[in-house]
Amino acid sequence: MKTERHFLLHKPHDYLSQFIYEKKRTKKLLGELHDFPEGTMAIGRLDEDSEGLLLLTTDGMMSEIVRSKTVEKEYYAQVDGIINESVISQLKNGVEIGFKGIRYTTKNCDAKIITKLPDCIGDGRKIRDERHGPTSWVSITLTEGKFRQVRKMTAAVGFPTLRLIRIRVGDIHLQNLKAGEVVEVKSFFE
Repeated sequence: MKTERHFLLHKPHDYLSQFIYEKKRTKKLLGELHDFPEGTMAIGRLDEDSEGLLLLTTDGMMSEIVRSKTVEKEYYAQVDGIINESVISQLKNGVEIGFKGIRYTTKNCDAKIITKLPDCIGDGRKIRDERHGPTSWVSITLTEGKFRQVRKMTAAVGFPTLRLIRIRVGDIHLQNLKAGEVVEVKSFFE
């Protein structure tokens, strides 16, 4: 009987959330970070410019469970400008974004201003310096997650995302994983 394996990864910026890239090979792939077993798949994706918690598994059924609309995903977004409670309210109540050429209003979500970042975020890559204006951080928690949704949401309310980090999937937190670090776990749900 095959034993399924599960991994937590702090995906660094500039990596694709996949193991194979069919186009011209200039992209960094997950297999460069760790010697994963054959059949390992990423559960959900983080775009190349995003960082943070990525779950990987050899169990296709587990992938379906985690990707279901009932599992929360929490993101920290560093945005251009100083975000305020009025904008947070807009995000919470849903904003109109484009998805596959169709205008779509996002579902209600949890959003809040972040004043102190957890240590797991680290300094990360330098986005820009203070001469280009102030930035602030917001937490957005979704149960959906369409293509580049958080980036589209913050842009729709006038605060483009400069840095995006997924810090939580369900009850699994990024915790103290450093960028590029992989930890094998027995299960995603105890």
